[in-house]
Amino acid sequence: MATLPASTRFGYSLGSFTTGAFGTVPGLLLLPYLTDTMAVPGAVAGVIVLVPKAWDVVFNPIAGRLSDASLARHGSRRRFLLFGGIGVAILFAVIFAHPGFGNTAADATYVVLAFLLAATAYAFFQVPYNALPAELTDSYHERTKLTSWRIGLLAVAILISGGGAPAITEAIGGVSGYRAMGIAIGLVMIVGTIGVLLGTRTAPVGSLRPNAVSFGELIATMRAWRPFRWLLGVYFVQALGLGTLLAGVNYAARHVFGDASLQTALFVGFVGPALITMPLWPRLGARWGKLWGFRFACIAFGIGALGLCLALLLPVGVSFVFVALAGVGYAGIQVFPLAILPDLISAEEERTGQTRAGIAAGVWTASETLGLALGPGLFGLLLTIGSYVPSSDGLAPQPDSAVTAILLGFSLVPGILVVLGIPLLRRSVLG
Repeated sequence: MATLPASTRFGYSLGSFTTGAFGTVPGLLLLPYLTDTMAVPGAVAGVIVLVPKAWDVVFNPIAGRLSDASLARHGSRRRFLLFGGIGVAILFAVIFAHPGFGNTAADATYVVLAFLLAATAYAFFQVPYNALPAELTDSYHERTKLTSWRIGLLAVAILISGGGAPAITEAIGGVSGYRAMGIAIGLVMIVGTIGVLLGTRTAPVGSLRPNAVSFGELIATMRAWRPFRWLLGVYFVQALGLGTLLAGVNYAARHVFGDASLQTALFVGFVGPALITMPLWPRLGARWGKLWGFRFACIAFGIGALGLCLALLLPVGVSFVFVALAGVGYAGIQVFPLAILPDLISAEEERTGQTRAGIAAGVWTASETLGLALGPGLFGLLLTIGSYVPSSDGLAPQPDSAVTAILLGFSLVPGILVVLGIPLLRRSVLG
């Protein structure tokens, strides 16, 4: 089936409410949740955010193999989407429930364990979700359209979760604000899970080829699959940059722009332009090719991030222009890798005669997860280098060195990491 009906595109894309919420909110709020409600030092908080994601790096390929096996045996990945989506929604709320043991170490341990379980449940949702585009259509351009719909709704999901989560925590305040936010965002994830299940219930599921079940075959596949490795490297580096930027939004609003309420405005300023310009990227890809479209997006993001390096000197309005430009680039660097990935999967499945979608999605998700997890870790390290002062109320005065560290972690570092993807985007990525 080459062309997909709009209902299938929309239904599949609704899953972005689950992936967008879980991919955005922990990176945005978990670090300040630890440093400014539990008084956890920045570097330690960064490690806490990293550990569950590091587990996912190991577990996601396993989830991919299990998903492929389920497809071969039952003809569907839907049970993984259902139980993974509901599980991550519940466990996300648990992360921010904060029982309050009265001890920093005990509270931090609780967060690590809850986040670890949530990350495991998320793997069971995201891996099969990323595998579906290669099975829904075999059309090169249709996959770009499907991905643009997905990223378009992802932008909406990020606006709702990334903008709404800080607004809830600020409006209610303190630990209670985080608890209410956890429940609200968990409900958003459930909406996404039910949406993708209903929207794809009549969609094709792909060829039921035998799947690779051993780690030896997995390693051999990755070793021989050079185009996939190049694209994966680009995506990892850029996920690291985006993870660093997300971790810095809360701190930048408070200490660079001087107003905590600007968290939501920063998110709208970043994601809004991405949503508006989303339809333009598939057209640019159709005209110039997916690789050149990807390169243009990297350049736009890099210029926006470079401009934000001057945020302490520029009027807030000018800084938001650079935020918007980075958001335009962000749309493209989300669309094109996910549009290229199904093409690589289909080519590899034709070459080997075996299912590769689940394995590829598992490794892909592991790389993205690691990058997004290392981002807050890197930002936490920058906070420590800048002598950031943690507290239980988030009101501790910060030295100039901490403000500088926040600014660089929010602008220059993400910009450099995203632009680093340009020399890695070789023609060999498309075979």
